[in-house]
Amino acid sequence: MQLTLEMGAERLDIRWPDGTEGQFPYIWLRDTDPAGFHPLTGERAFDLTSVPLDIAPTSAEVDGADLLLQWPEQTQASRFALDWLWTHRPGVGRADPADLVPTLWRAEAGAAGVPRVSAKAMADSEDVFASWLRVTKQYGLSIIEGLADDTGAGKEIGRRIGHLRETNFGLGFEVETKPDPNNLAYTADALPLHTDLPNQEVPPGFQFLHCLANEAKGGGSTFCDGRAVAEDLRRTDPEAFAVLTTVTVPFRFHDAQTDLRSRKPVIVLDEKGAVSEICFNAHLADILDLPADQMIEFYRAYRVFMQMMRGDEYTISLKLNAGEMVVFNNRAVLHGRASFDPSTGYRHLHGFYVDRGEWDSRLRVMARA
Repeated sequence: MQLTLEMGAERLDIRWPDGTEGQFPYIWLRDTDPAGFHPLTGERAFDLTSVPLDIAPTSAEVDGADLLLQWPEQTQASRFALDWLWTHRPGVGRADPADLVPTLWRAEAGAAGVPRVSAKAMADSEDVFASWLRVTKQYGLSIIEGLADDTGAGKEIGRRIGHLRETNFGLGFEVETKPDPNNLAYTADALPLHTDLPNQEVPPGFQFLHCLANEAKGGGSTFCDGRAVAEDLRRTDPEAFAVLTTVTVPFRFHDAQTDLRSRKPVIVLDEKGAVSEICFNAHLADILDLPADQMIEFYRAYRVFMQMMRGDEYTISLKLNAGEMVVFNNRAVLHGRASFDPSTGYRHLHGFYVDRGEWDSRLRVMARA
């Protein structure tokens, strides 16, 4: 079978020898002409408004491994590699090394099931580092062992991924008891499961908590895969799931210098309908302002989700040791903490964030090797 071309009124149809078919609207071909991209930056330089929407080539022909299209308004034909067209045919998304299928987990995974890697192995091997990036994105949670007793040791790993995310708490933050706290994390109180900073327009992506000391009685960490809970809710209570994916909740953080607010649904779906984010923080939820006739329906769904995530079948508990750093997807995995007694010992974790876009960028760049 040979490659065939068929010119229609609005598109060019190509059939490859392996039977693959592609339909290429002419306006797409004109907009995607390789000559219309800057030779150094790779950015599109072509002005779409410079040609009519109903543009059509005067001819189309195969020249070796390329397709040549002659347009009425230009003397030089557009040249497309046929392999490139096969890869980028409309309706087929660009391959993405960062598009990894999540590994949903529940309590049976246990603390022993949390992926672990040594800081030294990551420093010594790009392959180990890349593997850790992939596993942590899929699982949403991992622990790095053997870090130096220095806040810079953890941040060095974060900067190896990309830029650190600065928030109103700074580029990094110290999780320890403070005399005048502006956040419950800076107390010895228990912290129920939550995601950080849903009050931000875009909540931080991956959170890093580097344990420098954890000598106090109590203070164990709890984690829950919110995506697993949401998917189970979709199956067991579709009405509650529908409410939590459509009704937006007001979130707010405010102190003497800051008043940050945002609205988000508790469960965020991607364009394919899969659970992509969890926005849940009962402490930062603002006064609920829904119409009265929606309140009961929302509260029912909200309580069901809250009760599920706190259930024994979903949560795992562990106590970080000095030199360990837990890393988790803040917009998928919820985290919490048991209360502790500061009189029994010192507890200090250093935290910072790296956005999910930075994480995915590093995965893609490392996949080029």
